[in-house]
This record gives sequence, C-alpha cells and structure tokens, in this order.
Amino acid sequence: GVADVCMVVCDGLKGLPDAIGTVWPQAVTQTCIVHLIRASFRYAARQDWDKISKALKPVYTAPTEDAALERFVEFSEAWGRKYPAIVRLWENAWAEFVPFLSFDIEVRRVICTTNAIESVNARIRKAVRSRGHFPNEQAALKRVYMAVMSLDPTGDGRKRWMTRWKAALNAFEITFDGRLSAGRR
Repeated sequence: GVADVCMVVCDGLKGLPDAIGTVWPQAVTQTCIVHLIRASFRYAARQDWDKISKALKPVYTAPTEDAALERFVEFSEAWGRKYPAIVRLWENAWAEFVPFLSFDIEVRRVICTTNAIESVNARIRKAVRSRGHFPNEQAALKRVYMAVMSLDPTGDGRKRWMTRWKAALNAFEITFDGRLSAGRR
C-alpha cells in the first residue's frame, strides 16, 4: 500500500501539487515560503529586494489567512504597479501558500523552507558526481550513506535536531490528529 503522507513542502515545481494530491489525497501541499520570496525577486530590480522582502514579511507571518490577505492587498497596492508579475506569482501560489498559516509557530518554523533537504541532496549529488560511476548498486548506496553520515560525523547535530523538533512534532501530532503516531506503529 501507499504510505500515509500528512504534509509535503515543495518548491513551486509546476504540476507537483496535483501529483501529490493524486497519490496522497489527504496530504497538505505547502509551497516553500523561501522559494516563493526568491521567485518574487526574479521580477524585481536588485535595489528593491530588501524593500519587497520587508513588504512581504507581514503576509507570510500573518496570524490568519484573512490577515495575510489584508497584508497582501497592501503589498499589491504598494508594489503592484511597478511589479505586477510578483502580485500574479503570489496570487497563483496562494492556494499552496495558505495552509502554512493554519499551523502553530513551531510547525511554521520547520515547514517554511525546503533548504535543509536541498542541502542534503546537494551533498549527495556532489559525492556521487565526484566518484563518476559505480560498479554496482551497493557501491552507489555506500557512497550516498557516507555522504549523509559526513553531514553529522559526531552525532551532536542529531541531538540538537531532536531538541529543535520536539515542539514541532507535538504540534504536528495534534494538527494531524494522530496520523503521525499511527504511521509509527
């Protein structure tokens, strides 16, 4: 059977939310906030990046979807004439942006970006690319394992990670009504 997935944070890849919804209909699909902000910068002059970032912050830190919409209207009024593509980008991404707003701050902290997994993927790609080719699958898997283990050779990072995730795990357990612990049984 297909595993239960509670939430997926994705980087705005076209079609990915639909694919996730097809495979895991109960999953919440969330756009990476950092990717959304970076995508906004594609349409803006470099000298406006800081101002746009500050103007968007009240949108993605709003306590509710209604408050976020009010802040977004303010952003649109201030920047929409100069950068209409940024306004359209956020409007098009709104359905995948707003799930984020229904979560506690502990959950928001861990789902706002896909940077951590992208960092791990980059390290794996670098390790595999430097080797070139592998005589068999086992050799490739060993290389990937070594790359992942080198991210935290002493294990101290794992302890910090566990501490940092405790509040988020509690909030996820409540938000997803026991689906997390059901998956571990």
